[in-house]
Amino acid sequence: MEPVKVRVLHTAGCPATLATVRLVESVARNLGIFIALEQILVDTLAQAEALAFLGSPTVQVDGRDIEPEARIRQDFGLA
Repeated sequence: MEPVKVRVLHTAGCPATLATVRLVESVARNLGIFIALEQILVDTLAQAEALAFLGSPTVQVDGRDIEPEARIRQDFGLA
């Protein structure tokens, strides 16, 4: 079985990144889901736009934001 691809997008120094990574790992473990977890530092506007980054941290599963409302937003950035 192939792992589920999970990305945690974050900015430098984001205080919530580590807790988010731990939560993602815990949820996957509790559900018995094998994940491939990737942490990506977002530090340019171009990168934020390319990755559909809405704020730090952002969690994506198989390239889709875990928040359904976020999937239609286009206001990507670093602010």
